[in-house]
Amino acid sequence: MASELPARAQTGAELFVKALENEGVRYIFAVPGEENLDLLEALRTSSIQLVLNRHEQAAGFMAATYGRLTGRVGVCLSTLGPGATNLVTAAAYAQLGGMPMMMISGQKPIKSSKQGLFQILDVVDLMRPLTKYTRQISNANTIPAKVREAFRLASEERPGAVHLELPEDIASEHPEPDTHIFEPSDARRPSASEKSLEMACDMLRKARHPLIMIGAGANRKRVSQALIHLVNVTGIPFFTTQMGKGVVDERHPRYLGNAALSAGDFVHCAIDHADLVINVGHDVVEKPPFFMKAGGKQVIHVNFSGADVDPVYFPQHEVVGDIANSVEYMAEHCGHCASHDFSWFMDVKAAVDRHLKDRSDDDRFPVIPQRIVSDVRRVMPEDGIIALDNGMYKLWFARNYPAYDNNTVLLDNALASMGAGLPSAMMSAMLYPHLKVMAVCGDGGFMMNSQEMETAVRLNLNLVVLVIDDSAYGMIKWKQRQEGFEDFGLDYRNPDFVKYAESYGATGHRIARTEDLRPTLERALAEGGVHLVDIPVDYSENRRVFDEELADLTCRL
Repeated sequence: MASELPARAQTGAELFVKALENEGVRYIFAVPGEENLDLLEALRTSSIQLVLNRHEQAAGFMAATYGRLTGRVGVCLSTLGPGATNLVTAAAYAQLGGMPMMMISGQKPIKSSKQGLFQILDVVDLMRPLTKYTRQISNANTIPAKVREAFRLASEERPGAVHLELPEDIASEHPEPDTHIFEPSDARRPSASEKSLEMACDMLRKARHPLIMIGAGANRKRVSQALIHLVNVTGIPFFTTQMGKGVVDERHPRYLGNAALSAGDFVHCAIDHADLVINVGHDVVEKPPFFMKAGGKQVIHVNFSGADVDPVYFPQHEVVGDIANSVEYMAEHCGHCASHDFSWFMDVKAAVDRHLKDRSDDDRFPVIPQRIVSDVRRVMPEDGIIALDNGMYKLWFARNYPAYDNNTVLLDNALASMGAGLPSAMMSAMLYPHLKVMAVCGDGGFMMNSQEMETAVRLNLNLVVLVIDDSAYGMIKWKQRQEGFEDFGLDYRNPDFVKYAESYGATGHRIARTEDLRPTLERALAEGGVHLVDIPVDYSENRRVFDEELADLTCRL
């Protein structure tokens, strides 16, 4: 009788995948190479879904957005050399945006060289300034510890990007039989000290015109609920940064607006009037909505970590700890103060509300931004998600599009990379197939990762891609004109976007009349599948509103 064959020892790649499964990984977004083949084979029989992308940058954007939306670590995979360098922008996107993401890159064998220095870069050092943690795995026995440490650091406040390099020979190596996987720890975020919270309450009671600022770090469900409680109890008006949109329903009577512009908007009049700003969840990585000056207004920094001192940001008091707990304490203990005067803020709000309605029904063609934003808001349900790329339209949507819940307006004002809108929307559609999702892209940003339309169609996503078409890098043209330079060097020609969408198996629509925009978007959202809507835009409103009208209107306040 033949003896039984001994059980095959697991490889380093299989151990790596088991460690990822142990961390609860659902997806890996990837453009694999030959150095990843052992890992690919291990994934073939795992519970993790491999999502094949068409460019590593898009894979990284999707992994980062997974982290942003779920709070869990998103994972992406590339080969060595050019595959790893293509992840660099996504690494910076996650790191600056506070999104937990892990990158895995392959590498040639490190114990014996097969091809000299072909494609060899020091990827670990390349990733060092862009990540919280970057390591090469040089022994299969250390895989579980390095995976656990990478996930811990990626998730820990402030979240960000981590990177592990898995060389080809370590992936095929057999770890020791007693190598074990580390269970994730249940670490709780510490609460701020009662003394610091009482000091914040004391500052709030003494202030005459306090104002609440909501930033990206507040974009969590528990923080949203605590902030609503604080605003309702104290009556303090609030405004948001671009990445803080939707943390509190922007239909709230105390919402003043979004700090989309650098200066000169209505919101900045309110900030100038305030004598105390309670900054919840904002740090200077996200573009500052105001600059502090010596002897000026006081600022309370409420965040998971201490403030990075900067020439334009040096808060007088810091409340460091779990944001939701801190805000809830302030709501329970700071109380309503009769000496507070919010009348000026309410005048600002009235002016903002009037201004944002202006020309929202304008019928001219090409379509002006106010009408585009208005029609998108009308067709999107309250829980619908829009994912914005980076361009001129982002300012219009940040200002004019009211968000009703957190993470329903996905935009990036930290790295502010073009090319992220479509992958971010794709990730949203994968996670929430029951929700309506729309990518809002300029023609420039769309074309930077437009090849992912094939991925979206292959994944059977329900997604509308609105391409705002001015055949130019529109924001830079606006800035060019602001600086008094001649119009030069920023125009280009686009493909036929309808045919382009159809070539991928998506449905293409071209808007030829302004009145067709809203019904076209409604049909596309209702039909399901992947739709692209090409809309010509008239950006002459940039100069009229932002450079001329606002300067006149805000001076009257």
